[in-house]
Amino acid sequence: MEYYLVLFFCIAITLHNIEEAIWLPTWSQQSSRFQKPVTSSEFHFAVVCITILAYLSSFYFFYMPESIFAKWIFVGFLGSMIVNAIFPHLIVTILMKKYAPGLLTGLLLNIPINSLIIYNMFSNNFITWKELAISTCVVGISLLLLIPVLFKVGGKITAS
Repeated sequence: MEYYLVLFFCIAITLHNIEEAIWLPTWSQQSSRFQKPVTSSEFHFAVVCITILAYLSSFYFFYMPESIFAKWIFVGFLGSMIVNAIFPHLIVTILMKKYAPGLLTGLLLNIPINSLIIYNMFSNNFITWKELAISTCVVGISLLLLIPVLFKVGGKITAS
């Protein structure tokens, strides 16, 4: 496994989250069954926390690649960000007929870079399909459960 690829993941998720941080709070204010309105402060707090978690998982894997836990968290983030580019970003853009913030970086950065890393891991017999599927589901569901909590915390912190 070429561990420098971990840096590419960090760059891709950072650029994706910056795109979302700039445009998603305003976009979320329109009436939609796909997105509850979120304020800039709520979203910015959540996206910074998620980005920090992604970096922590990356650095943990980079420094301890022999750790199964580190590998699973990192692979879970890779898979989750690929899924995230498709649902909600691509699907919501198609259904709403309006650009969903994060689609461009999701399609042009997250899918190709994360797929390259996963391909590299498969090529080096570092992961299995089962590990990819399970870790993507566990990390993805964990992030989905964490995001509303982070929105609430972000709202309370900035309201103080």
